[in-house]
Amino acid sequence: MIAFLFPGQGSQAVGMGRALAEQFSVCRAAFDEADRALGEPLSTVVFDGPAETLTLTEYTQPAILTASVAAWRLLDQRGHRPAFVAGHSLGEYAAHVAAGTLEFADVVRLVRNRGRYMQEAVPVGTGAMAAILGLDEATVLQACFEAADGEVVSPANLNGGGQIVIAGAAGAVARAGERARALGARRVIPLKVSAPFHCALMQPAQARLTPELRAARARDPRVPVIANVDAVPRTSAGAAIDALIAQVSSPVRWEDSVKRLAAEGVTTFIEVGPGTVLSGLVKKIARDAVVFNVQAPDDLTALDAALALPS
Repeated sequence: MIAFLFPGQGSQAVGMGRALAEQFSVCRAAFDEADRALGEPLSTVVFDGPAETLTLTEYTQPAILTASVAAWRLLDQRGHRPAFVAGHSLGEYAAHVAAGTLEFADVVRLVRNRGRYMQEAVPVGTGAMAAILGLDEATVLQACFEAADGEVVSPANLNGGGQIVIAGAAGAVARAGERARALGARRVIPLKVSAPFHCALMQPAQARLTPELRAARARDPRVPVIANVDAVPRTSAGAAIDALIAQVSSPVRWEDSVKRLAAEGVTTFIEVGPGTVLSGLVKKIARDAVVFNVQAPDDLTALDAALALPS
């Protein structure tokens, strides 16, 4: 049984998707559709940079989405069909495009606004995120609780493999990192991010995005979508939208999501889109799983050969 996984912010790179777009018209068409939906040449930023523009959240989010959807459309055209889909944070939107819940052009605009709203929710420099390695969830929660001192700090990404990312006010994140070290963390790594995602500080962004998500044309997914907020499959349009709304200020439960997919019988995980972050995490969470990544033409050839489909 196959699941498609879609990456989130942080997987961007100038030039992502270019080789697929140059070789396959279905991929080029996805970038053209995104350009039309946004009314500006997103594809130029993706293919040619500059990197400083691509790393702006309002560009990063539609860029990764588009590169992911381009790769998914090619897989779909070639007969690769998943039993489940999931995505990490932003990637959950690509998952819903693949599941047919939402229209791609609508989602491109939604995630551009999502990026803007998340960036504008917290003044630059006042929020932070850090990766804590080597502690379980309960101990990370303890570190955050003991370090908060009236400020927001909480787990934001429960990624698996002993990696939990925390987010919140900059001072509280620093204090929680120190407390985590005292409690036995192997490493604490400050992350270069533009905002503290997936914590209570994102509630203003959630409030701004909610009416846009409620107004989006949505259908029941063709295949179940594992939601970040609770690792539970969403099979109706209403439940899918509810999960996307809650996701803005809630932690991404990625380890639980992968474990849920494995429990449902998924044995092959295909990361669709730029980077290999999710592939690495899956290998740590579901050690017996078969893992592929598709972001370039050579990846497609290897996948076709492994799954015995014509190249």
